[in-house]
Amino acid sequence: MKAIVLCGGKGTRLRPYTYSIPKPMLPLGKKPILEFVVNNLKHNGFKEIYLTVGYLKDHIVKYFGDGSKFGVKIKYFEESREMNTAGSILPCKECVEDTFIVVMGDHLTAANPMKLADFHKKKGALATMALKRTGVPLEYGVAHTDREGRIEKFEEKPIVQNLINSGMYCFEPEIFRYIKDGYDFAQDVFPRLLKEKKKVYGYIFNEYWVDIGRVPDYEQLNHIISIVDLVTH
Repeated sequence: MKAIVLCGGKGTRLRPYTYSIPKPMLPLGKKPILEFVVNNLKHNGFKEIYLTVGYLKDHIVKYFGDGSKFGVKIKYFEESREMNTAGSILPCKECVEDTFIVVMGDHLTAANPMKLADFHKKKGALATMALKRTGVPLEYGVAHTDREGRIEKFEEKPIVQNLINSGMYCFEPEIFRYIKDGYDFAQDVFPRLLKEKKKVYGYIFNEYWVDIGRVPDYEQLNHIISIVDLVTH
């Protein structure tokens, strides 16, 4: 099974770090973010990986080459411009003939994408979104009242459980019929699939997951990994 990793964005929210380095190549300890992504795919049985590249692509191509030193086969597909999340996989269309997954080049997770694919196939789905269970604390206390207005229960800043889009997907090749240049998976593709009542499922996982999307997120995670490297070496 093939995996497509999206690596073409400019990472504007991570500036100034991304002025000279593409976001997937930002270091976490001694490795770039993308190496963690590739290693997770390899560990879970993905041997053929497509990287969509654009902004400062040479950093990625030079580091990973054909993928042989990482135990996988890597092929590159260039975005002529920023094509958004869904649009960026269009250059891969002719090389995808069976079920495939899409992951982000700047997300770290311990989840097994092959389990996502297995779930997807069992459901006979066209598209499956991996959903991370997470708790979001509310900013204020919440009161629960009866019909008369009497307070029965009060919770100070309760944590609301939600299922969030992790940016990891599994698709059938038919999905390309629903993608145009500039389309976003969450804003364009999935809403259209739901509107047309296509078979769309959500695969829920509890493993570690983080989106390294902002400077504080990156700096905190890099600090933690640096400490782990120091302690274990």
